[in-house]
Amino acid sequence: MPNQPTLFELPEAEVIEKPKEEITYTRNKSKVKNHPLRLELPAHLPRKREVIEPEELPEGAKKIGETITEVLDYTPSNIFVRQIIRPKYVVSQDDEKTQIVTAALPSLPIPKGNAGAGLLAHILISKFVDHLPFYRQAQIFKRQQLTISESTIGGWFNASCRLLEPLYETLKNKMLSTDYLMADETPIPVQTRDKPGATHKGYHWVYYDPGNKLVLFDYQKTRGREGPDELLKNFVGFLQTDAYTAYNNLRNRANIIQMACMAHARRKFEHALNNDPALATEALVMFGKLYEIERDAREQNLSHDDIKAL
Repeated sequence: MPNQPTLFELPEAEVIEKPKEEITYTRNKSKVKNHPLRLELPAHLPRKREVIEPEELPEGAKKIGETITEVLDYTPSNIFVRQIIRPKYVVSQDDEKTQIVTAALPSLPIPKGNAGAGLLAHILISKFVDHLPFYRQAQIFKRQQLTISESTIGGWFNASCRLLEPLYETLKNKMLSTDYLMADETPIPVQTRDKPGATHKGYHWVYYDPGNKLVLFDYQKTRGREGPDELLKNFVGFLQTDAYTAYNNLRNRANIIQMACMAHARRKFEHALNNDPALATEALVMFGKLYEIERDAREQNLSHDDIKAL
């Protein structure tokens, strides 16, 4: 308690002031935050002019210029009904018979169907590029006052894919005619009718032609060797893959020279850093030099022969 005497009389402690020193240091000046620049709107976009005149313009005023403000805007996709009108004409003949003349109906993507090519292309792009399932596409159409069932969209989708089969075969033949391919596989969940509400793991076997920058997707139900064995049965040239065992069978073919993947090889040395840091680091430095050469070759757009000369 305040003013309460202590049991022992203690001498007052002597206060010793510690010497002080002045410390100065230099630090980097904080960067001044720049305000984000206004997005420059692309010149190729169409401009819709909206002229706003002054509400009260004095008589005799002369226009000396304009102040233009550009605002990026968006109009939802336009769904319309295309009417194909074919006038009918009657032609009288001498034998008292009449002939009806009308133009032929242009070919439609789906015979006896009422879906145009533009709509079908939109469904395919939404599915494969934007990854929109059919039920979401149906919801988007519904917001635009158009009701299309998922089953109808699915039927149009299947018919469109069949139309594209000749293009797919052309792409495959062109890629298999080259002498250098890269291959890899990736899993994909697949819904089937025999398992409603569930999915099984299918595989996209992806083949890349770096010379022509072409990509081919070959769907297979499994990750077995049957897929690449069948697709590459007539391929002649270099095939670059990882060390997956499904490709081992291709090594025995005289028409295929199999190459390993540098990225996968580097990964092993990266994993070895904890085991032998010195040797692993030495190897990674070598890989870095190779990657630097590849980067310079890309920046200089060197040909294959020029890269080989490096």
